[in-house]
Amino acid sequence: MEPLSFLPFFALLLVLLATGTPVAVATGLAASLGALVFIGQGALTQLGVLLFAQASNFVLLMVPLFILMGEALGATRIGRDLFTAAQIWLGRVPGALPIGTIFSCAGFAAVCGSSPVTAATIGSVAVPEMMRKGYAPRLAFGVTAAGGTLGILIPPSVSLILYGIITETSIGALFMAGIGPGLMLVTLLSLTVFYLIWRNPGLAPARSAPIDTSERWTSLKSVIPVSLLVVAVLGSIYTGIATATEAAAVGAFGALLIAFLLGSLKREVMRRILDNTARTTAMFVLLVATGLFSAFVLSRLGIPQATAQAIVGLDVPPWGVMIAINVLLVGLGMFLDPMSILVIVVPVLFPAVVQLGYDPVWFGILVTLQIEIAAISPPVGFNLFVLRTVVADARMADIIRGGLIFVAPLLVGIAILMIWPDVALFLPRMMDLK
Repeated sequence: MEPLSFLPFFALLLVLLATGTPVAVATGLAASLGALVFIGQGALTQLGVLLFAQASNFVLLMVPLFILMGEALGATRIGRDLFTAAQIWLGRVPGALPIGTIFSCAGFAAVCGSSPVTAATIGSVAVPEMMRKGYAPRLAFGVTAAGGTLGILIPPSVSLILYGIITETSIGALFMAGIGPGLMLVTLLSLTVFYLIWRNPGLAPARSAPIDTSERWTSLKSVIPVSLLVVAVLGSIYTGIATATEAAAVGAFGALLIAFLLGSLKREVMRRILDNTARTTAMFVLLVATGLFSAFVLSRLGIPQATAQAIVGLDVPPWGVMIAINVLLVGLGMFLDPMSILVIVVPVLFPAVVQLGYDPVWFGILVTLQIEIAAISPPVGFNLFVLRTVVADARMADIIRGGLIFVAPLLVGIAILMIWPDVALFLPRMMDLK
């Protein structure tokens, strides 16, 4: 069978996505049609097998637990408290509120795992406060959209879990590998804010008055619960006390306990938390099953194998191939959402990347950085539309202009990761996860 003959079904998939069809449904429909035409009706039974296997997969149990953890904390004032603490501690720093937004996004990302949720939770507080204090709208929106992308890089990350399942890569290793690049991006985004304000002081108001020392220490009380939860979840994985799934259970219990102690766990709130967790988990399991079924169909047609042979056979060095792959991913990110890139593109490119000698864990972090760019790239960027929804009277032009500004530091992060892979691989190697 000629692999290129499957291209019409890729076109069908893109049409379905363009019409707003959910990624899991679009992937399943396109793959099922391809299986019927090229393989036979019997191949469709594999979809049922995959659905049952993933629904009963012990590793996937971490998904509803991490989602529950993020939903529980999202129902509390934790996001607002993180932003307040960052604002107080950075009060005398040029661009204190935008940089505080980045740090609060990083803190919330460590207990959330979702980019849109991080952007919505922090953005609903940070953007109005920055605009009230006199920051330029494009800076306020841009830094929040970019900071929100940390939700899919700093562990626990739902996107890294999906990548690990699709490529059969250790999720624990991926979690540990996300920490170094996550801190690197926090630094790069903060430096970008410094640079923008240095070039154009009109983007930010004058520095605020000094903050009383006692107020600074008081503000940290709100950070303590999150810090303890992060240490409990990541620390248990790092020390080998618990698997990633067991750590997720610890995180979910800790988040519910924090929400209860803060007085946020009312009956209607608990009902909403469980409802959102169930809906998101169901869609995630369906996405995993249809993504794996799509990979099965592609593999039967020989598309990943042919792509790998074609790429490996190119008369260019491996780093040249990786640059081309990065350019391709940046382009696709303008039209595909992050989950689509993971379930459609990764199964095709992954075999070639491995044959070129690159580390699967490293490639997972690289792809995650790419889908971070996709999250703030028009016309599809999810974080841009999330901010338009949660911030009243927001102008889409300001949101898009702001998001595009912060594409540059993300590209710099990709370049650094390609030149120095140990930024991502240092911790997994040190923990002997590699």
